[in-house]
Amino acid sequence: MRVAAIDCGTNSIRLLIADVVPDNHAGAVLQDVHREMRVVRLGQGVDVTGMLAEDALERTFAATQDYAALIAAHGVERVRFVATSATRDAGNKDIFTAGIQARLGVAPEVVSGAEEAGLSFAGAVSVLPAVANRNILVVDLGGGSTEFVIGNSEGVSGALSTNMGCVRFTERYLQSDPPTAAEIAAAHAAIEEKLDEVFAAVTLDAVDEVVGVAGSITTITAHALGLASYQSEVIHAAVVPLEKIDAAASQLLAMTRAQRAELGFMHTGRVDVIGAGALIWRTVLRRVARLNGGRLESVTTSEHDILDGIALGAAKN
Repeated sequence: MRVAAIDCGTNSIRLLIADVVPDNHAGAVLQDVHREMRVVRLGQGVDVTGMLAEDALERTFAATQDYAALIAAHGVERVRFVATSATRDAGNKDIFTAGIQARLGVAPEVVSGAEEAGLSFAGAVSVLPAVANRNILVVDLGGGSTEFVIGNSEGVSGALSTNMGCVRFTERYLQSDPPTAAEIAAAHAAIEEKLDEVFAAVTLDAVDEVVGVAGSITTITAHALGLASYQSEVIHAAVVPLEKIDAAASQLLAMTRAQRAELGFMHTGRVDVIGAGALIWRTVLRRVARLNGGRLESVTTSEHDILDGIALGAAKN
């Protein structure tokens, strides 16, 4: 079966067209036909206004129109469009919903944070080695929210979605170029407050592995690996020592936007927000390492995330 999945987040809108094929171990796996990502910044200003901006809607509608043409050209049988943090928070989400349905012929699903967390876990572990007898924490660091999900081969055992993301925290705290020490301190304090909520709800004592997904984390990983260009095949399933991820995040946070833009792996749509993403990821990993008694020495990055979870779900519906 050929399916199409669209993940519309706060910063980007992504398309996956894939064939779903049977698998003796996993039940079903995805064979990619086409993947594409565009930065449309749908969540532009939502944290302040509570509304989706007109120009942000138009950028998203234009990308959806193009995706609809690709879906038709590839003979897709089932389509699923999932919208996350920015749309959940918006007072004018009805305009968004109507605009997507008019262009795609499918109504977008505005999923809850818990649903988003489950989809992220399913996608992140779908192509990793068997997770039986291992408890994995998946962290999906988006533009408007970050999801924390613990699970294993039996499924998800705990999850929490927070209103903490690279776009939201850039707009709230890191407005200078480069961010000032005072801005970083304020953002860091806010991240720690969010993590207090997370780790009161999600127990980390039994976590054996941390997997990070989404654009901020893959970009930080590219920097930690010293890549001259963005190479998905190198980044996916990369296991990197915590100290290298910490150093890479610290460097990206301290850079000016002009310096970030010169990095060959840096997408232009992440230049202004990667500093907040780096600060969030660095703080999360430091906190997990402390709570985990020092057992965590490295972190795995997955290129497969909520988008893959959406595609697998489309095949079941």
